[in-house]
Amino acid sequence: MPDHPPDNHRHQQLRFRNLTKAGLDDIHQATLEVLEKTGLFIESDEALAVFDGAGAEVDRAHKTVKIPPQMVEDAIASAPSEILLAGRDPKHDVTLGTGGVHFTNFSEGIEVVDPFNGERRKPLKADLANAARLVDYLDEIDVCEKAVGCSDVPPQVLPLHNAEAMLTHTTKHCCVGPGSGYLLQKLVQMASAVSGSLKRFQKRPILSFTTCPVSPLKLINECCEIIIAAAKSCSIVNILSMAMAGGTAPVTLAGTLVTHNAEVLGGITLNQLVKKGAPIIYGSSTTAMDLKIGAASVGTPECAIISGAVARLAKYYALPSYVAGG
Repeated sequence: MPDHPPDNHRHQQLRFRNLTKAGLDDIHQATLEVLEKTGLFIESDEALAVFDGAGAEVDRAHKTVKIPPQMVEDAIASAPSEILLAGRDPKHDVTLGTGGVHFTNFSEGIEVVDPFNGERRKPLKADLANAARLVDYLDEIDVCEKAVGCSDVPPQVLPLHNAEAMLTHTTKHCCVGPGSGYLLQKLVQMASAVSGSLKRFQKRPILSFTTCPVSPLKLINECCEIIIAAAKSCSIVNILSMAMAGGTAPVTLAGTLVTHNAEVLGGITLNQLVKKGAPIIYGSSTTAMDLKIGAASVGTPECAIISGAVARLAKYYALPSYVAGG
């Protein structure tokens, strides 16, 4: 908890130290060993070429990459320790990496209860716009996530509609999943139009992107495309593992943290090989699997322990972090 209660919740510093320095060192060393000896499955040919050109051990037949420890540590060192999540209104600016704790709504709801007739249904673009308005109103929420996905728009361009609904209905920073590298480029153009120019958007990024590795230890095509396109456009990308202890990761929490860390650091390494200094966020929605029903367990002690440990890992690397709550 904070030593002295802050005047503003945006500067609050929560402390949950469930890993010692020695524990962090152990997880880091185990992660480097996994990346060097087991490696990652990298589906994208462009990403394989990036790793190959940097000196990683690339097996194109099996699409695996074994990454030398120094390459990983160089990537960690070159990634910015602080990044600005700009709002369209500067009073909503958030800077990650300064030790403060900030809050966002979570995504992505697959159904809504209609506020007028009580009907349970698939969400529409209007629902996402209304959620963005609500986020804009609530002082307790600092950044606007995609609360729901639009079901009434063509799926091929869904991320564009999601971003349009958010950017036009909140003055806070917005986060979306771009779906592909191509659509990320289109979203950069959209955000640049809102900002006034690409240069202004890069100086004050009002939109950031999220992509997820596939556990265990896979960066699929879309994930690689997004990481590479974000680096090329100097856009913020949140590399967010969703490993599940007992499902897609070892049942032990320590083993899950190593799997999670390898996936995120592998993505960060790819990002920094494309462009050193590109802004990234160390992300997590990792939790444990409920072994009885085969679902992700949130709001549980295991989820809290993992989330606290992941935040500590990000701080250990001096990287901005995004950690899912329960």
